[in-house]
Order: sequence, then C-alpha cells, then structure tokens
Amino acid sequence: MDQSGTDSTPDAKPSHPLPEDRRIDPPIPADAQDADEWGGASPAYISNPRLRHEVGKALIWVGVIGLVALAVYISQALLVIFASLVFASLIDGGARLIGRYLAIPRALRIVMVLLGAIAFLIWLGYFAGSQITEQAATLPAIVEAQLNELIALARANGMAISLSDAQSMLDQVLSGVGTVTRAIGGIAGAIGTTVIILVIGIYVALEPNLYERGVEWMAPRNGRSELRKTLAEMALTMRRLMAGRVVGMVFEGVFTWIALELFGVPMAALLGILTGLLAFIPNLGALISGILMAIVGFSVGVETGIAAIVVYFVVQTFDGYVVIPMIARKTVDLPPALVLGAQLIMGILFGIIGLLLADPLLAMLKVALVRRSEANDAAQAAGADVQEGAPAGS
Repeated sequence: MDQSGTDSTPDAKPSHPLPEDRRIDPPIPADAQDADEWGGASPAYISNPRLRHEVGKALIWVGVIGLVALAVYISQALLVIFASLVFASLIDGGARLIGRYLAIPRALRIVMVLLGAIAFLIWLGYFAGSQITEQAATLPAIVEAQLNELIALARANGMAISLSDAQSMLDQVLSGVGTVTRAIGGIAGAIGTTVIILVIGIYVALEPNLYERGVEWMAPRNGRSELRKTLAEMALTMRRLMAGRVVGMVFEGVFTWIALELFGVPMAALLGILTGLLAFIPNLGALISGILMAIVGFSVGVETGIAAIVVYFVVQTFDGYVVIPMIARKTVDLPPALVLGAQLIMGILFGIIGLLLADPLLAMLKVALVRRSEANDAAQAAGADVQEGAPAGS
C-alpha cells in the first residue's frame, strides 16, 4: 500500500464500481448461448436426491426382472448353447490329452479327436447293423411281455391294475417331463439341434480364449481378474467331469457286456451299449439300465434274471466305490441327492436335454459359488487386518 493509502497492486478492484448501465460485458458466443439454453436440467430430472436414489434402485430391479424374464423366454436356446459348451469341453479334453504325447498344433489334435469320434460311430453303426438291430427290435416285445406277467401277478394278489393303466400313467409321466418339444420338434428338429450343438462346440473348441476374452470384456474392469480365474476353474472342472463320465460309460458298457455274455443273458451286446450310454446320466441312467437287464434276464428264466441282477449290482458297486471315487478326487464331488433333485427339476422343465445337462450345470454352479465364497472370505480377512492395524484412537 502506498502513501496515499490506496492499494497499488494490479489486482486491486476500484472502490467505486461502475453503474450497471455503464458496464461493458464481452459478447457471449453462440455455442455458449446454446449451452446455457439446453445444458440445464431436463424435464425428467428428479431434484429430490432421496427420490432420485430410489428411482435408480427401482430401475435396477426392473432391469434384473427383465433379464430373468428374457432368460426364461430363451431358456431352450441357452440350454442348447450350454450343451455346445459341454461338447466343446469333450473335444478340448481329448485335444489336451493328445497334446501330452504329441507336439502337434491344436487344430490338428482337434481334427484327430473328431475323426476318432466319427470312426467310433461308424463302427457302432456297422456293429448295430449286423448284430444289434434284431435285438433292438425284439426288446420292446420282451419288455411288454414281462410287464403283462407282472401285472397279472399283481392282479392275482388283489391289485386292480391293467396294462392300459400302466401305459396311461407312463404317458402322463412322459408328457410332464418337460417342454423340450418346443426346442426340438420331431426328428428334423432333433437333427437340427444336434448340428447346432456340434458346430458351436467345434468353433468354441478351436478358439476357446477368444470367447473367454469376450465374456471378460463384458465384466467390470475391477472384476475381470476374478472372473478369469473362475472361468479357468470352470473349464478345468468341466473337462475333468466329462473325462470321468466317458471313463465311467466305457467301463460300465464293456463290463456289463462281458458279464452278461458269461452268464448267458440274451441281448448282452445291446444291454451293454445301453448301459454305457445311460451311464452319462448319473443315478437315473443306472436305474433304467438295471431294470432293462432284469426284465431281459427274467424273460429267459429265474436263474438268468437273478444273474442279470447280480451283474448289475457288481458293476454298479465297483463303479461307485472304485471308479467314481478315483474320478471325484480330481473333479467336483456332488452329493447324490442334490444331483437327483437337479435332474428331476431339469427334467420337468426341459425334458431329456435338461436331464442330460443337470449334472454339468450343477457342477458349474458349485464352482462359481465356491469361488465367490473364497473371494468374500479374502475380502473379509483383508478388512479385519486393516481394522487390527488401525491406531487405537482412530
């Protein structure tokens, strides 16, 4: 401040500002005028912060409900896609197994796996055409005859039941097994769905990292690392689960075939193939194959029927106490009651496809839940460590 008492700094404002009518303001650009005119709050803006927060939560719930409704509407397509992923895991597992012994490109290993599967189907078709066709044509008649004898025995003991009643009950059960016909309508639909599963599965098996990166990209940035680990563990679990399933199918089919041939049970080859195929469905598949073996065995005689039952229990016991535990050590150990409940629910909702995919889907859900629980435990432990390390007066 100088001697006159006025502030000599360049930023000092005059003590007597100019009147309003004598001020000269700079001109406002046209774009700034537009910004002032349209850059304010819109008519949809909610000024109350609490109400705005509640509306945001309501919109989130509406979005979640909409996604759930969409998932229900396209559930059949989603199930077909999941079946493609299961098929892709089979191909990927076979390619990785070949890669342990042959240092060749992945595409060539996948071609070898597919050619091996085609060769097996051709052999099975040739074998079925030469030996199994007559047995498959005779099996329904044997089953019906044995059911008639069982119904006659029940009526002789005072139970009022007939074959038509049993057929009507079976039709009701089959009609309530699901709405799979909406996605697979007749033979043409089944062939088309199978082709879709094969094509998608082959594409995913050729470049699995491409699709994994796409899924990770849709996740939030801070959660991509955890999602990557979860997807990797899911893929590993699926490969091991499918490998164990294939081993169990081969074991049950081959040993059932050999044992039934040794005991003189007719249709041993057909029953062995059916047992191997039904082994893909845990619990229910073994029960169906055991019933078929008992029916065919008792069609010859009591001793043959008892032998068929003994073969069934020996094979299932060895598979349950030796083969499955060896596989379960390296894969997801699912409680049998939980698997059976999932099969019943998926069978009612989606039919035979849901029944086939209930076990893999349940395994994937368990892996996701376990990973989420581990992440929550780690976050909780980290929060507890921070609280313990904080000063006492903070």
